[in-house]
Order: sequence, then C-alpha cells, then structure tokens
Amino acid sequence: MLDIKFIRDNKDKVLKAIEQKGLDVNLDQFLELDEKRRGLLVKVEELHRQRNEAAQERDIEKGRAVKGELDSWEGELREIEGKFEQMSLYIPNIPALDSPVGPNSDSNLEIKKWGDIPEFKFEVKDHVELGKRLDIIDLEQGAHTSGFRGYYLKNQGAILHWAVLQFAFDKIKQAGFTPMVPPTLVHEKVLKGSGHFPYGKDNIYQIANPGKLESGEEVKNPLFLTGTSEPALLAYYLDKTLSEDGLPIKVCALTHCYRSEVGDYGKDTKGLYRVHEFDKVEQVVICKNNLEESEEHFNLMQSLSEEVMQDLGIPYHLIATSTGDMGAGKLRMNDIEAWMPGRGKYGETHSNSNLTDWQARRLNLKFKNKDGQTDYCYTLNNTVIASPRILIAILENFQQEDGTVVIPEVLRKYTGFDKITPGQPQNK
Repeated sequence: MLDIKFIRDNKDKVLKAIEQKGLDVNLDQFLELDEKRRGLLVKVEELHRQRNEAAQERDIEKGRAVKGELDSWEGELREIEGKFEQMSLYIPNIPALDSPVGPNSDSNLEIKKWGDIPEFKFEVKDHVELGKRLDIIDLEQGAHTSGFRGYYLKNQGAILHWAVLQFAFDKIKQAGFTPMVPPTLVHEKVLKGSGHFPYGKDNIYQIANPGKLESGEEVKNPLFLTGTSEPALLAYYLDKTLSEDGLPIKVCALTHCYRSEVGDYGKDTKGLYRVHEFDKVEQVVICKNNLEESEEHFNLMQSLSEEVMQDLGIPYHLIATSTGDMGAGKLRMNDIEAWMPGRGKYGETHSNSNLTDWQARRLNLKFKNKDGQTDYCYTLNNTVIASPRILIAILENFQQEDGTVVIPEVLRKYTGFDKITPGQPQNK
C-alpha cells in the first residue's frame, strides 16, 4: 500500500511501476474513487456539523431531516471506502531505479558468482536417484500418503534436514536476531498486511474446518496456513506504534511452511525442488523510514545468507530480480540460486526483499521519533535457509563415485556423521 498523497502527486511513477511489474491495475479508476471518497467525506462532515447545530438549537424537525440525509450519504461513503480500500491493496511499490526491468525471471540479472562448479569423473546422479539408493528419500510413498509433491525424508536424510536448519538458525541468532515461534495458522488480515493477499492468494491453503466455539457455533473467520513465517512475525507488531529507540527490530523463526504452488502446476515436478510443505528459517527487520538504513539491513541480510552458502561450500550465484518477477510490494529483491548438478543449472534457494513502508501501511505499523512525530516503519525479510530444497544442492554437489555423499563440515556436529553411505545405520 502506498500513501494516497504520493499516488496523487506521482501518478506517472505509479503507472510506470504497474507496467514494469506487469500488474492489471486501473489507476484512473482508483483515483476517481479517491476523488469521490474525498467529496463524500466533505459532505458527511458538513452534515455532522448541521446535525450538531440542530441539536444545540433543539430543532427536532431539522435534526430528523439532516439525520435522514446523513444516513444516506454515510451508506454511500462506506461503499466507496470499501472499494477504495480493496483497490489500494493492488497498488504496487515503486521498484528501485537500478532493478532490472523485464516481465519475468528471464530478465533477472546475475550480479555475483561464488564457488567452483564441481567437475565429476563419473556419471552424475540427481538427488532423486541418490535419495533412493541411500534410502533417505521416499517419493513414491510420499505420493501415496500426501498426493502430488508428497515426500518422506528418512534415516540420514531426516537428520541432515534438521541439521542444516539448526545450523542456519544458530547462525542467525548469533547475528543478533531474536528467535520466535510464531503461529503458522493466521487470519486473513495478517496475509493482507504482509501483502500475500490479494496477490499470491492462490498459493495459500485455507483451512476448511477452522473449528467451533464452546457454544457449538462454527468459527466465522477463515484461517490460512502460511507459506513463510514472515506474515506472522510482522503481525506481532500489527497496529503498534514503536519507539525509535527500540528500532531496528530483528526477529527470526524456524517454521513449517505450506504452499499450494497452483501457478506452477507441471513445473519442477521431479523430486524435492517444488513441494507443498517444507521448513524454513526466515528473518525479518523492522526499521525507521530511512531508505539508506533499510538498504544497509538488506545488504546485511544478504551477506548472512551468502555466509550460510559459503559455510556449506555450495557454489551459487546472486541475482537481482527483475521488476516483473519481484512481486508487487518490493522496492528490490535479490535471489541466491545454488548450483544443482542433477539439473545442470542453478536453482533458487534464497530470497531477500526490501519493501520500504508498503507492508507497514497495510499493518498500521508505525514508530514515534524523538520529536514525538509518528511515521510508518520500513520492513524487510529474507530466507536464511529452506529445506528440503537445499538438500538437493548438498546431495548432488557432494556425491562421490562410490555412491556416498560427504556432509559439509559445518553440519557434522549436528548430524553426528561425516558421510551418508548406502545401507549405513542412521545412528552411525
């Protein structure tokens, strides 16, 4: 959500952002609603003044007449404000001037590479074949149990999954982020606040049976499963006015996540790359409305994710995401893509975003500065690690000719073993 005054004064910039992000938004219609809304507000305010005047004069007849007119205009105002509020949710943030412009991921720009692409003297196996041979991944039974994109991790695969998540969680805590265990079931207002609604709604699971009250009455408010802990972490500060001295706020969480992947049907159907449920370590920053400061936090979060990949020894490249691929709310977004030998290409494993005050306005999240003035905060979020997708890169990059997989050294204190061997007991 953008400031309405900014939209009025910068119509061309907003129109350009809508075009660059490939969104279907009728800005003229939105501004017409705004003009009508403002006219109705003036009318209603004047009628309130007349009603108060009639009350002071004890003019009952005039009061009744004004009240009837007021009820009519207030009803129209509520209708217009409802439409205005709904349309405002579709207005995008203005992308950074140095963001690559393009309609989709084909326009993303590589800005950095790290690590050497491994050269194998044997036929490379993908994580699906490795997982089956090592008895650590079972996709067939996963499909029987959970349907399309279902999976089981087992034996050393399950241990490796939790090891990489705990490693990343420990690193982010050491970097000064406060750990939280947030809800993964949230109300619609939370997802509207984070910007996952209305954009992205197709990828969110809704709970069909949200429960019943003690009286037996069914719960009216729908509940949704989150695809990241970001909405719930932000919602902890919903409708709050923070102190400038308490900023920045840096929080993190390790949660189970759910995504329906409706828009990606038939894409990346093999293996663990695109699944319906997974675990993720996420970090969120809430700071002052200072662009330079927010970009410093963005770069810091970027460096932490890169450290994770470098500690694991996984080759990757860093890309600046194009305007058409970054989403409506982003000022800028960078992705890390890990080298995955089985795919013969890089695959996305991390995403880092600066949303300035776009989320904070939706969340009514403000701060009071030292002069007593209030303004909206800026928010940022970043993927520290997500599994099982990262397991693809680990298994495929560190596979050996004898069929084993060497475990990255930083994970060995979490796994208790240094390699995965076919037929190896899980406690070795």
